[in-house]
Amino acid sequence: MTYPKARYHGSTGEVSARLRPGTNEPDLVRTSGTEVHYLATGASTGGLFGLYRWSMGPAQGGAEPHFHRTISESFYILSGSVRVYNGKEWLNAEVGDFMHVPPGGIHAFSNESDAAASMLIHFAPGAPRESYFENLNRLGEMSEFEREAFFVAHDNHYLK
Repeated sequence: MTYPKARYHGSTGEVSARLRPGTNEPDLVRTSGTEVHYLATGASTGGLFGLYRWSMGPAQGGAEPHFHRTISESFYILSGSVRVYNGKEWLNAEVGDFMHVPPGGIHAFSNESDAAASMLIHFAPGAPRESYFENLNRLGEMSEFEREAFFVAHDNHYLK
């Protein structure tokens, strides 16, 4: 494995780092109470990756088993306990645990505990996941055809 092609060709570097304070309000609060912080979007990273902090209240559901064709997804548990599905079995992921899912890998997650839980979700390359997150609350308003088109447009392929 080698380093990728250079993306910066200057000789002095540039001032381009951005700090997002941990005290910022969430970018999205879902009807379930789940809070989502857009730490780094695909747009802000030039398509390299997306990074989100996903905070769930006690006994909050999550994503059902699914896969992505174009992106990998990774989970890093920050607090609490999150049930993760690795395509074969449900496992308890605790603080500090990490799970990487390559494109095509079946996965899911859920907070089934009586305590709040939070995790980082990383997508690579960076896709416009914000639109997906922001429209999940509308699934009940969509016809079956509209839901299927929504999932396909956002590269979410749920198992039947």
